Amino acid sequence: MGKAASLTLVGAGRMGSALLHGWLKGPAREISVVEPSPRDEIRALADQGRIQLNPAPSESSIIVLAVKPQQFAAVSEQAKSFVGPGSVAISIMAGVRLAQLSRRLGTERVIRSMPNTPGAIGRGVTVFTAPEAAKPSDLAAARELLAPLGEVHGPVAEDMMSAVTALSGSGPAYIFLLAEMMAQAGVAQGLPEDLAMSLARRTVEGAAALMAESGDTPEALRKAVTSPGGTTQAALDILMDTGGMPALFKDALNAAANRDRQLSQEAD
Repeated sequence: MGKAASLTLVGAGRMGSALLHGWLKGPAREISVVEPSPRDEIRALADQGRIQLNPAPSESSIIVLAVKPQQFAAVSEQAKSFVGPGSVAISIMAGVRLAQLSRRLGTERVIRSMPNTPGAIGRGVTVFTAPEAAKPSDLAAARELLAPLGEVHGPVAEDMMSAVTALSGSGPAYIFLLAEMMAQAGVAQGLPEDLAMSLARRTVEGAAALMAESGDTPEALRKAVTSPGGTTQAALDILMDTGGMPALFKDALNAAANRDRQLSQEAD
């Protein structure tokens, strides 16, 4: 395998590992993983000769940064040692801007992306941004390498990335919270805790699957299950009230987007 196919992953946590397993199912590549505390599954891949674990630095065609944004400053020098004139760097770190990636890694060929945790099972959504002068081949590489996580959108303008982070990046936690709160409300109505949690989980899972399969908008699906004057309508009158979910989600996403902007400043 030549250097043209070389790929270096910096960080092999949950998202990094999901990408790695997806790449290993695809075209043959020379894959290196930089991870100071590798899990057993990563060590096993190295023992099998499928990846190189913590190799000596050398120029890699593509470097993917899959560490937490707070770790970027600490690992950027190590990552930079894999960057050469022909390298493109792809980040999945929240809040780290293109200009910051470019400055710390010493290359203009940078891609910034925001995946979400369902990517760990290939059911996520990732949005990416790139410099205006980005090569079409770099954009194509980003789409291909992020595809194992699920659906890929981009490139979008970088000023959209904080809103993307707030909506889809942090979004799975909102759904988990919804299931959690539904279960707690069921317990308050007298259901046993295990039954309430089972009902909440399956309802959220089933509703998401129905939305995926039907192709209808969430609004259309909501209206289809809401009979005028019925039980669902009584609940929605509360949830959609002035201080209910519409206002709460606007405030919540605003807070998340603002925090993403703060992370950008902290990365400096």
